[in-house]
Amino acid sequence: MEIDVFWSFRSPWSYLATKRLRAWQEDYDLTVHFRPVYPIAVRTPEFFHSVQPQWFSYFMTDVFRVAEMQALPFVWPKPDPVNQYVDEHGQRQTDEVQPYIHRLTRLGILAAEQGRGIEFADEVSSLIWGGTQNWDQAAHLAHAADRAGLDLAAMDALVVSEADRLESMIEDNQFDHERAGHWGVPTCTYLGEPFFGQDRLDVLLWRLKREGLQGRE
Repeated sequence: MEIDVFWSFRSPWSYLATKRLRAWQEDYDLTVHFRPVYPIAVRTPEFFHSVQPQWFSYFMTDVFRVAEMQALPFVWPKPDPVNQYVDEHGQRQTDEVQPYIHRLTRLGILAAEQGRGIEFADEVSSLIWGGTQNWDQAAHLAHAADRAGLDLAAMDALVVSEADRLESMIEDNQFDHERAGHWGVPTCTYLGEPFFGQDRLDVLLWRLKREGLQGRE
């Protein structure tokens, strides 16, 4: 059986779903197709201009308590994978220069092509959201890639040489994400049925088991 997961390196909710998705692939006869997309701050930066005033404070309350419930470390990342700033009108804007999220998302495409997408997502998101300061420096990412069975130096070379192809793959993922019936991440799909949010993984697992999902022997 197979599922797709539309996922963002800037999404804490994606991080909070990933260990379970990785465990499913290890424990069940299931392939998790990792399909990274750009976060909403990049795809739809004006989103933050129209949210309710209570949105951010509730978001912060909720994400920290879900991390605690899941027994996962959670620290807001430094650096943030998306460069943003507050303008003179008090509105959050997305910077035109994005050194982190473009590299990470392209690396995610390459990891998926090598059959190690969800493993790479787990290792890297655990760095970004799990409390590793300056996760982008030293050998942090290289070690994370190695734990996922990948060679970061070789992948980074392709990030540069195949940038146009990788961007096209990201656009394809974003198109299929929207066509699947939701805009948020993580969104999983099974046979065209969308399951949005880490809090719908139990519902997805229920659906898969009803359809005959079996454990690995």
